[in-house]
Amino acid sequence: MTAVKLSIIGAGSAAFSLRLVGDICKTKGLSGSLVSLMDIDKDRLNAVYMLAKKYAEELGADIKFETTINVEESIKDSHFVVNTALVGGHSYFEKVRQISEKYGYYRGIDSQEFNMVSDYYTISNYNQLKFMWDVAKTIEKFSPKAWLLQAANPVFEITNLITRNIPINMVGICHGHHGVDQIIEALGLEKDKVEWQVAGVNHGIWLTKFLYQGKDAYPLIEEWFEKELINFKPTNPFDDQLAPVAKDMYEFYGKMPIGDTVRNGSWKYHYDLETKKKWFGEPWGGVDSEIGWNWYQDRQAEIALTMQKVAKYFQDNPKAKLLSKETHQQIISFAKNEVKEEFADEIYKILDPERKSGEQHILLANALLNNEKVDLVLNLPNKGTIPGIADDVAVEIPVYADKNGIHHYKLDPQVPERIKKMYLIPRIMRMEWALEAFLTGDRRVLEEFLIRDPRTKSYDQVVKVVDEILALPENEEMRKHYNKK
Repeated sequence: MTAVKLSIIGAGSAAFSLRLVGDICKTKGLSGSLVSLMDIDKDRLNAVYMLAKKYAEELGADIKFETTINVEESIKDSHFVVNTALVGGHSYFEKVRQISEKYGYYRGIDSQEFNMVSDYYTISNYNQLKFMWDVAKTIEKFSPKAWLLQAANPVFEITNLITRNIPINMVGICHGHHGVDQIIEALGLEKDKVEWQVAGVNHGIWLTKFLYQGKDAYPLIEEWFEKELINFKPTNPFDDQLAPVAKDMYEFYGKMPIGDTVRNGSWKYHYDLETKKKWFGEPWGGVDSEIGWNWYQDRQAEIALTMQKVAKYFQDNPKAKLLSKETHQQIISFAKNEVKEEFADEIYKILDPERKSGEQHILLANALLNNEKVDLVLNLPNKGTIPGIADDVAVEIPVYADKNGIHHYKLDPQVPERIKKMYLIPRIMRMEWALEAFLTGDRRVLEEFLIRDPRTKSYDQVVKVVDEILALPENEEMRKHYNKK
């Protein structure tokens, strides 16, 4: 067993933080560890702290917790730093989006081809990149042997920025590869008889191997599309892994897009709301439409409030047992009907003493510390894994971890050439433009993003939208950064 300090930056994101807390409490090899919960929102932070502490006590886990609003204090002496902070929150995104749409940029200037995910911004993201840079520099100064586990978006840009410029241990972590599980479930396959492989870049990964009982299982996907797609109706805005858009991308690229990759296609799927509805299904048109994103934001806000109600309940009822069925029912009753099912599912996942969350952060930490080898899908420098992609570009690939570090698996088969040339390389170039803008402070690079955008009708349009976004009060530092000569 190895006791460590794990820092969670942005711990007020209750559901995600409690998944990590649940995983560390269920990992015997990390017994005796300290979890440092850091967030600037004290109400959310205290709610997570109370629930985490209560859970560990009832599970009999030897895990200690602390809270802080100071990043440096949380990072100091840490062995692992999970960075899940979103600077400005979703409210900043919406300000930028409203300004963008005023000037003709549907869904915002950050919605770019091959990068349409609504909170994965590349042009107006200075504050987020700067914070992540500062976190990495703080690790370098106070905990130089620690691992930074980057969870907050944009994972692709941040992983490249830090691995290239700051000498610390760092990987980007996403859970998009769980889209493979959705395919397996939809096809009615036995999971332990499936062999699969994904590869690409973050939010741009592809199912390059899919075998069932040793045989190519792609014909099963094709059969599903032929028989079932006509009846496709999404159960929620995120339900897109087998939507018409996924079939169309598969037919063009030759492999299935996995997870958020389905959301990150070309303009063909994203011109307007009606286009999105055609490809992602009625009534939302996918989670990144104006309808789908409002659905998501409303639920996130409601779940956060519900978590605070749950924490207050245990403050008022200290003898209540978190792990009892009666308490489960009481907790779920705090949620409004529109999020009750989703909230109940999240609560059962977290509280199940035998079940891990599916997140990879604690699995990785345990493998590195206690030599319990584990297979993962992580973002780290390519180093020849995908030929034709530069060695220093962060790719999302299958790896295994043990006490000797993280090791790339050889891809077999390789990523098809069409995917590399027509999807990965264009997406990589947008990442490179974003880092060029951030590192040089050259406003012209931001403008060049939009000059090449099909929604742009004039250079004056570009200047005006960038001017107004830079004029936002929270963008004072960004404004100064991009006024450099």
